[in-house]
Amino acid sequence: MSHPRPSDDLAAAFARMGGADEDKVWSELWDDLCHQGSVYDDSFLALPFLAAVATGDAPGDPDMAVSMAGLIVSAADEERTARYADEIAALRPVAERLLAAETDRVSYVYLLQAVLAFEGERLWSQARLEGLFDDEYEVECPSCSSELLLSFGEGDGHAEAGGQRAPLHPADPGALAALPARLHRMAAGAGQEEVARGLTFLFGTAHCPDCETEFPVPEQVAARAY
Repeated sequence: MSHPRPSDDLAAAFARMGGADEDKVWSELWDDLCHQGSVYDDSFLALPFLAAVATGDAPGDPDMAVSMAGLIVSAADEERTARYADEIAALRPVAERLLAAETDRVSYVYLLQAVLAFEGERLWSQARLEGLFDDEYEVECPSCSSELLLSFGEGDGHAEAGGQRAPLHPADPGALAALPARLHRMAAGAGQEEVARGLTFLFGTAHCPDCETEFPVPEQVAARAY
């Protein structure tokens, strides 16, 4: 399946990779292609360039290329997934290799989302794991629509609304469904204990301090646009 032709500006930007201003080039590309986490039609035109950087066939930072490509692919529909199948197939093993070696928490979560995106997962790859950076998620109570802040950085965690708090209930790792169980197992195996712990809260339940309804956290996180 043929690709649409990228703009001359996009090709010129990637031609500057490996030079003294590479950091500036990446910053410009993020602004142009993935501004504030948004993905556009033209963003997909960068995938062949990003795959080349990731695999070492072109100069540039493989970590940055994989993270950007992961965000773009997370928004791919069936047509684009098929159109860029070769690039996705090349990116996936690189992402898996980088993930296995990553020690930084934030970078680990970005790479984890990228791996999911390249595998074809289209929910949690779309930035929905990023609350694990700071152990916080903002959700809406499904019963009374109160805006809740879920915090689990210390102790058992809590849901907060209007100064009132109610407890969070982390999931038992042994009772997690297939995907969250796999994510937890990967994080624990990689020594990412904070990520593993955060996943039990993300896939656990919460009580609303306003109406006392108990609800599954992942359903409300999934309902948010990212």
